[in-house]
Amino acid sequence: MTEDLTRRPPGPEAPPQAGPDPYDNRRQVLYWRLLARLFDGEEQPALESASLGVVEDIGLPSALLDPGTSLDSVVQRHPELAAEFDGLMTPDDGADEARDRAEVRRAALVSKVLLNVFTTGSGAVTAEQLARWQSDAGWLERALGCPPGGLRGGRAAGAGLDAGGLGPELAAIEGDLVGRMRLREVLADPALAARLTPSMSLIEQLLRDKGNLSGVALANAKSLIRRYVDEVAEVLRTQVEKATVGELDRSVPPKRVFRNLDLNRTIWKNLTNWSPEEERLYVDRLYYRHTVRRTTPQRLIVVVDQSGSMVDSMVNCTILASIFAGLPKVDVHLIAYDTRSIDLTPWVHDPFDVLLRTNLGGGNDGPVAMAMARPKIAEPKNTVMVWISDFYEFDRSQPLFEGIEAVHRSGVKFIPVGSVTSSGRQEVNPWFRERFKALGTPVVSGHIDKLVHELKTFLT
Repeated sequence: MTEDLTRRPPGPEAPPQAGPDPYDNRRQVLYWRLLARLFDGEEQPALESASLGVVEDIGLPSALLDPGTSLDSVVQRHPELAAEFDGLMTPDDGADEARDRAEVRRAALVSKVLLNVFTTGSGAVTAEQLARWQSDAGWLERALGCPPGGLRGGRAAGAGLDAGGLGPELAAIEGDLVGRMRLREVLADPALAARLTPSMSLIEQLLRDKGNLSGVALANAKSLIRRYVDEVAEVLRTQVEKATVGELDRSVPPKRVFRNLDLNRTIWKNLTNWSPEEERLYVDRLYYRHTVRRTTPQRLIVVVDQSGSMVDSMVNCTILASIFAGLPKVDVHLIAYDTRSIDLTPWVHDPFDVLLRTNLGGGNDGPVAMAMARPKIAEPKNTVMVWISDFYEFDRSQPLFEGIEAVHRSGVKFIPVGSVTSSGRQEVNPWFRERFKALGTPVVSGHIDKLVHELKTFLT
């Protein structure tokens, strides 16, 4: 190789040659090619030739080395490879010989996944290219042992997996691809729009641009937003339903239906009726489990910063509010704000409708939202106020904090939230963070599970 060393990863001046450890040398060839492609992008003939020899020798298709072939295409042609991607990049132990052979094969598959996800080129992006990248990113998540969308904060919001901080990086790449796509033209063509897979990056772009869309383009945009909302809602609803809502109310007789039958207790209470001669248990009485729970009417007030930096939180919290609004005896109110505030409570049961009524962007004026939220507090002890923001206020930090402090001291359960994504990280104003900590209401930030847990604890 004769190219300048500054244009490739540091290391030996030539790809490793066959030596006493053929498995190690083959693996190095594949990873050298991976690094050269990632940091240079141009084909290196020596590495390409050596890698082709390795791939063919271990019985893998040469398509793994073709950057223009999607992982879906590879697996479609070679379905036996699909299972190998499951947990591909997670630790694996085995006998030395088997492990060494497997590592060479793994290097080829890992290289394919990483190159397809992290080398996205430049220039305009088509709907087909975006869909292909999203699919390849799904294979990376699968290789890391994550569910689809688990790293990108999409359909698997709530999975709680970050895989070493890859989530924000993947979200940034996807956002760049969406930004390079002529989205309005794509939405105007039903065939192209059908190729799009809803994701947080795409939804953000649609919400920002919805005022410029009409006709077919607007209808396709709404369809994508609806699909995303429904998919995320399904995941969040499962989390919420895992909660135990209230203590068992033993004053209410249990329903005498089969699904409530307490079999263990029934057997235990009837053991005196066991007949050794007949080897049969005679049951005088059936016992059933109590399932009715005590619930107290609760009010949940959700205040969401809809400025540009809080888009993912706006989407997730809008969906979450609608789910809690569907629970018995939970009265949910939803307010969104930037420099103005809007009461979205009449539409809280339909997050899709809420999102279409929001206008993302602008600054932060928390006191305006607090002026709308405080009159909604009827019984402080039975009220929880969730405030989602990065708390970078428009020169009115002190008035907002004083309002929050007064609400907290009145008996309201106040929960400040910095972000509610499945993988992203959100910076929170240090001035507010320290004061919330001193107030005994530390900022909930990071994974949406944390907010779900806080709300379930209060509403039980």
